[in-house]
Amino acid sequence: MLHTASASEDGPERGEVSLRLVWPQWQGAGTSSVEEFAPEFPLAVARRGYATGAAVLEAVLPPHEGPTATVPVTMSDDGLDERDGLEAKEIVLKQLTQALDVIRRHDPARITTLGGECSVSVAPFSELARRYGEDLAVIWIDAHPDIGTPQSEYPGYHAMAVATLTGHGDPDVQEVLPATISPDRVALVGLHSWTDDDFPNVAEWGIQSFSPDDLRASTQPLLDWLAATGCTRVAVHFDLDAVDSDEIVLALGIEPHGLTGSEVKRIVADIDNATAVVGLTIAEFIPRQVMYLQQLLNDFPTLSAATKTD
Repeated sequence: MLHTASASEDGPERGEVSLRLVWPQWQGAGTSSVEEFAPEFPLAVARRGYATGAAVLEAVLPPHEGPTATVPVTMSDDGLDERDGLEAKEIVLKQLTQALDVIRRHDPARITTLGGECSVSVAPFSELARRYGEDLAVIWIDAHPDIGTPQSEYPGYHAMAVATLTGHGDPDVQEVLPATISPDRVALVGLHSWTDDDFPNVAEWGIQSFSPDDLRASTQPLLDWLAATGCTRVAVHFDLDAVDSDEIVLALGIEPHGLTGSEVKRIVADIDNATAVVGLTIAEFIPRQVMYLQQLLNDFPTLSAATKTD
């Protein structure tokens, strides 16, 4: 039976660290999806929109108690080649290792991650799984299942995040991770868009899924599943494309008929009231207006010009 104390009461004990992790990784998003869903920008600008999104999230969120750390992310095009069915494998591995190093320096009991594409949950959730073992469940709020593998048609690492966390990812990536999470302790929430070559993995691996309609009236079906896991701690991943694109477009993916913003807030609040939320990720934010403004002001007259002399 899950306890009913709120996460604020049941979070890290005195002396334990609550880490805010800023991870502006953009390399995990496959080139094909960036070109398809953000055609209004040049590819070089569109794919780096995830880094802009992480900066905006850090700027708009209120201060928190505890340290803030940033994972080093290169803005160059080095290491973007596809290898072993994984686009940008070289840089993904390098930055994953750096993220784990950053987290370990703080040894946090709770991690809030600001991304970046969806794969930014892999390092913090894996570290939390090492810390809490079988007492950790994962709730993945996303329009997509993110259960692709290197054998899938799409090579974008962000679509492999759940597969990686459950031990089904690239072998070199799996070797770096400190722990994985049993698929029966993972729930996909808001799922309503997938590719035919990947979706069978959900049933085969034993991952629970909830469509938007399953949770529109109440969060209870999800809470019942969570109680059945026996876990007293949970990590929540929130991909902003879970929010109905007919309401607002926040992410790279444009997915209508998803959860509303108020439904997502209610679901997370209900989870928070039911158990201890020790991990939270906000991912896939593509701030299109900010990116447009960046382009407009790039080389804008008088902003970047050298000092004029008579």
